[in-house]
Amino acid sequence: MTTIAIIVMAIGAWGQRLAGAFLVGPLLERRPLLARAAGLIPAAVVMAVIVSLTLVRGGSLVVDERLAGLAVAALLVWRRAPFIVVVLAAAAVTAGLRFIS
Repeated sequence: MTTIAIIVMAIGAWGQRLAGAFLVGPLLERRPLLARAAGLIPAAVVMAVIVSLTLVRGGSLVVDERLAGLAVAALLVWRRAPFIVVVLAAAAVTAGLRFIS
């Protein structure tokens, strides 16, 4: 049963790649605005994962020092700060608030 599920999922993933290449690709070439919007989808998915990992622990909402670090990181990314500055500032804010509390 597990082997069949793996094979079905592999075929489904392969089919999605083919559909994207042959169906969605030509559509995006004709509509540049849609292509720009589609280019933002991976960043939005990564951000959703980061936020959910930061705010949820054991199925419940947790607001702690990590949220402040995430807010600082979001602000610095919005201001187009270098990546190392974003990471170090978020870590410093989180560590500072954990040290205080």
